[in-house]
Amino acid sequence: MALQTQPSEPAERLQQGSESTGYHRAVGRRRLRVLLAGCVGALLGIGAYTFRYAEGLSYFSTEPSACANCHIMQSQYQSWGRASHHTVAVCVDCHLPHAGLRKLLAKAENGYRHSKEFTAQTFAEPIFVQAAGQAILEENCRRCHTELTAALDSGAHSAKDRVRCVHCHSMVGHGEPARLGGPLPYVRTTRNVP
Repeated sequence: MALQTQPSEPAERLQQGSESTGYHRAVGRRRLRVLLAGCVGALLGIGAYTFRYAEGLSYFSTEPSACANCHIMQSQYQSWGRASHHTVAVCVDCHLPHAGLRKLLAKAENGYRHSKEFTAQTFAEPIFVQAAGQAILEENCRRCHTELTAALDSGAHSAKDRVRCVHCHSMVGHGEPARLGGPLPYVRTTRNVP
Protein backbone atom coordinates (compact mmCIF):
# COMPACT_ATOMS: atom_id res chain seq x y z
CA MET A 1 0.00 0.00 0.00
CA ALA A 2 2.81 2.30 0.57
CA LEU A 3 3.39 2.24 -3.14
CA GLN A 4 -0.14 3.29 -3.86
CA THR A 5 -0.14 6.29 -1.51
CA GLN A 6 3.06 7.79 -2.79
CA PRO A 7 2.70 9.89 -5.90
CA SER A 8 4.74 8.85 -8.82
CA GLU A 9 7.93 10.92 -8.48
CA PRO A 10 9.01 10.90 -12.14
CA ALA A 11 5.54 12.02 -13.33
CA GLU A 12 5.46 14.83 -10.75
CA ARG A 13 8.93 16.01 -11.69
CA LEU A 14 7.99 15.91 -15.38
CA GLN A 15 4.96 18.11 -14.74
CA GLN A 16 7.00 20.57 -12.66
CA GLY A 17 9.76 20.57 -15.28
CA SER A 18 7.34 21.32 -18.13
CA GLU A 19 5.83 24.19 -16.16
CA SER A 20 9.30 25.52 -15.48
CA THR A 21 10.33 25.15 -19.12
CA GLY A 22 7.12 26.85 -20.29
CA TYR A 23 7.69 29.69 -17.86
CA HIS A 24 11.26 30.20 -19.08
CA ARG A 25 10.11 30.14 -22.71
CA ALA A 26 7.44 32.77 -21.97
CA VAL A 27 9.97 34.99 -20.19
CA GLY A 28 12.45 34.50 -23.06
CA ARG A 29 9.81 35.46 -25.64
CA ARG A 30 8.79 38.50 -23.60
CA ARG A 31 12.43 39.63 -23.36
CA LEU A 32 12.89 39.10 -27.10
CA ARG A 33 9.78 41.18 -27.84
CA VAL A 34 10.98 43.98 -25.56
CA LEU A 35 14.44 43.91 -27.16
CA LEU A 36 12.95 43.89 -30.66
CA ALA A 37 10.57 46.74 -29.78
CA GLY A 38 13.48 48.71 -28.31
CA CYS A 39 15.56 48.23 -31.48
CA VAL A 40 12.67 49.19 -33.76
CA GLY A 41 11.92 52.21 -31.56
CA ALA A 42 15.56 53.31 -31.61
CA LEU A 43 15.73 52.98 -35.40
CA LEU A 44 12.49 54.93 -35.83
CA GLY A 45 13.70 57.61 -33.42
CA ILE A 46 17.06 57.99 -35.14
CA GLY A 47 15.35 58.01 -38.53
CA ALA A 48 12.85 60.67 -37.43
CA TYR A 49 15.63 62.81 -35.93
CA THR A 50 17.71 62.50 -39.10
CA PHE A 51 14.71 63.30 -41.32
CA ARG A 52 13.95 66.40 -39.25
CA TYR A 53 17.61 67.48 -39.03
CA ALA A 54 18.02 67.09 -42.81
CA GLU A 55 14.81 69.07 -43.40
CA GLY A 56 13.32 66.04 -45.13
CA LEU A 57 9.88 67.58 -45.70
CA SER A 58 11.44 70.32 -47.82
CA TYR A 59 12.36 67.72 -50.45
CA PHE A 60 8.68 67.15 -51.16
CA SER A 61 8.39 70.73 -52.40
CA THR A 62 9.53 72.26 -55.66
CA GLU A 63 11.38 75.04 -53.86
CA PRO A 64 14.96 75.37 -55.23
CA SER A 65 16.34 76.21 -51.79
CA ALA A 66 15.57 72.59 -50.78
CA CYS A 67 18.30 71.48 -53.18
CA ALA A 68 20.75 73.66 -51.27
CA ASN A 69 20.00 71.94 -47.93
CA CYS A 70 23.01 69.82 -48.83
CA HIS A 71 26.08 72.04 -48.67
CA ILE A 72 27.50 70.34 -51.77
CA MET A 73 24.73 71.93 -53.87
CA GLN A 74 25.24 75.48 -52.62
CA SER A 75 27.26 76.65 -55.64
CA GLN A 76 24.70 75.13 -58.05
CA TYR A 77 21.88 76.90 -56.22
CA GLN A 78 23.71 80.24 -56.29
CA SER A 79 24.68 79.90 -59.95
CA TRP A 80 21.08 78.95 -60.88
CA GLY A 81 20.01 82.28 -59.32
CA ARG A 82 22.29 84.13 -61.73
CA ALA A 83 21.55 82.03 -64.82
CA SER A 84 19.14 82.79 -67.65
CA HIS A 85 16.39 80.32 -66.71
CA HIS A 86 16.02 81.17 -63.01
CA THR A 87 12.87 83.24 -63.65
CA VAL A 88 11.10 80.50 -65.62
CA ALA A 89 12.37 77.15 -64.30
CA VAL A 90 13.22 75.59 -60.96
CA CYS A 91 15.34 72.50 -60.28
CA VAL A 92 12.54 69.97 -60.77
CA ASP A 93 11.54 71.51 -64.12
CA CYS A 94 14.89 70.50 -65.59
CA HIS A 95 16.11 67.61 -63.46
CA LEU A 96 12.96 65.47 -63.08
CA PRO A 97 10.50 64.02 -65.60
CA HIS A 98 7.52 66.28 -66.13
CA ALA A 99 4.78 64.21 -64.46
CA GLY A 100 3.45 60.89 -63.27
CA LEU A 101 5.09 57.83 -61.85
CA ARG A 102 8.38 58.50 -63.70
CA LYS A 103 8.71 61.78 -61.78
CA LEU A 104 8.11 60.12 -58.40
CA LEU A 105 10.51 57.26 -59.16
CA ALA A 106 13.25 59.62 -60.38
CA LYS A 107 12.81 61.83 -57.31
CA ALA A 108 12.97 58.82 -55.00
CA GLU A 109 16.06 57.42 -56.73
CA ASN A 110 17.81 60.80 -56.67
CA GLY A 111 16.93 61.39 -53.03
CA TYR A 112 18.12 57.95 -51.96
CA ARG A 113 21.37 58.19 -53.93
CA HIS A 114 22.11 61.75 -52.82
CA SER A 115 21.46 61.04 -49.13
CA LYS A 116 23.48 57.81 -49.25
CA GLU A 117 26.45 59.45 -51.00
CA PHE A 118 26.37 62.53 -48.79
CA THR A 119 26.11 60.47 -45.59
CA ALA A 120 28.91 58.12 -46.65
CA GLN A 121 30.92 61.01 -48.16
CA THR A 122 31.30 59.09 -51.46
CA PHE A 123 30.02 61.78 -53.83
CA ALA A 124 32.16 62.96 -56.72
CA GLU A 125 33.64 66.43 -56.68
CA PRO A 126 32.79 68.32 -58.73
CA ILE A 127 29.35 66.79 -58.75
CA PHE A 128 27.92 65.76 -62.10
CA VAL A 129 24.64 64.67 -63.63
CA GLN A 130 24.31 60.87 -63.99
CA ALA A 131 23.46 59.38 -67.42
CA ALA A 132 19.77 58.90 -66.50
CA GLY A 133 19.63 62.50 -65.30
CA GLN A 134 21.22 63.73 -68.52
CA ALA A 135 18.49 61.99 -70.53
CA ILE A 136 15.81 63.61 -68.35
CA LEU A 137 17.49 67.00 -68.74
CA GLU A 138 17.56 66.63 -72.54
CA GLU A 139 13.92 65.54 -72.59
CA ASN A 140 12.89 68.61 -70.58
CA CYS A 141 14.85 71.02 -72.77
CA ARG A 142 13.09 69.58 -75.80
CA ARG A 143 9.69 69.66 -74.06
CA CYS A 144 9.95 73.39 -73.29
CA HIS A 145 11.57 74.35 -76.59
CA THR A 146 9.69 72.01 -78.95
CA GLU A 147 9.44 74.37 -81.93
CA LEU A 148 13.11 75.27 -81.86
CA THR A 149 14.40 71.74 -81.36
CA ALA A 150 12.09 70.34 -84.05
CA ALA A 151 13.62 72.73 -86.57
CA LEU A 152 17.15 71.85 -85.46
CA ASP A 153 16.45 68.11 -85.60
CA SER A 154 15.01 68.14 -89.11
CA GLY A 155 18.22 66.66 -90.55
CA ALA A 156 18.67 63.99 -87.87
CA HIS A 157 17.79 60.44 -88.90
CA SER A 158 17.47 59.14 -85.32
CA ALA A 159 17.69 60.33 -81.71
CA LYS A 160 21.38 59.36 -81.74
CA ASP A 161 22.02 61.82 -84.58
CA ARG A 162 20.61 64.76 -82.64
CA VAL A 163 22.97 67.21 -80.97
CA ARG A 164 22.25 67.39 -77.25
CA CYS A 165 21.00 70.77 -76.05
CA VAL A 166 23.68 71.12 -73.35
CA HIS A 167 26.34 70.58 -76.00
CA CYS A 168 25.95 74.22 -76.98
CA HIS A 169 23.94 75.57 -74.05
CA SER A 170 25.92 74.32 -71.07
CA MET A 171 25.60 77.64 -69.21
CA VAL A 172 21.80 77.95 -69.37
CA GLY A 173 20.81 76.20 -66.15
CA HIS A 174 23.55 77.27 -63.79
CA GLY A 175 25.53 79.95 -65.56
CA GLU A 176 28.65 77.82 -65.50
CA PRO A 177 29.67 74.96 -67.78
CA ALA A 178 27.83 71.83 -66.74
CA ARG A 179 30.33 69.65 -68.67
CA LEU A 180 27.51 67.50 -70.02
CA GLY A 181 27.87 67.97 -73.77
CA GLY A 182 31.08 66.09 -74.35
CA PRO A 183 33.83 67.26 -76.65
CA LEU A 184 32.87 69.76 -79.30
CA PRO A 185 33.23 68.62 -82.89
CA TYR A 186 36.11 70.16 -84.80
CA VAL A 187 34.98 73.60 -85.88
CA ARG A 188 37.09 75.79 -88.08
CA THR A 189 37.81 79.02 -86.25
CA THR A 190 40.26 81.83 -86.79
CA ARG A 191 42.49 80.20 -84.18
CA ASN A 192 42.93 76.89 -85.95
CA VAL A 193 42.91 78.07 -89.58
CA PRO A 194 46.35 77.42 -91.13
